Amino acid sequence: MEHAKNTICLWFNGGAEEAARFYAKTFPDSSVGRILRAPGDFPSGKKGDVLTVQFTVLGIPCLGLNGGPAFTHDEAFSFQVATYDQKETDRYWNAIVGNGGEESACGWCRDKWGISWQITPVALTEAIADPDPAAAKRAFDAMMEMGKIDIAAIEAARRG
Repeated sequence: MEHAKNTICLWFNGGAEEAARFYAKTFPDSSVGRILRAPGDFPSGKKGDVLTVQFTVLGIPCLGLNGGPAFTHDEAFSFQVATYDQKETDRYWNAIVGNGGEESACGWCRDKWGISWQITPVALTEAIADPDPAAAKRAFDAMMEMGKIDIAAIEAARRG
């Protein structure tokens, strides 16, 4: 079995396998790999419990570690997912929020395991990078009022 040179390790208070399976079902180029069970008891679990889960999210190798309640996730880490139309934006946003997650602002949401996601349409990135500073500011100001990004509203704001 080949090992990735660099892997993102995500600490879970249980639920690493469930999260990995949800990501694999929700995002393309995502899968669940090797699941290791604890060979003995440990502070937050017992022999036979799922200890780690190797998985891939949108081509990024990850390791879910069921480490217990000592550490929790915050917005200092997030997956930023580029989307190409409103249907794709809605699908990812609704999957995360609709599976026990919660909405946040400016295209951010959090899944039920506490991992933050930025569902970011390419149209938003391009609008904020508009060479016309007034157009970029209009798009940025529109984004600041949104939870899930509305591409048509961003493009309308960019045009003025």
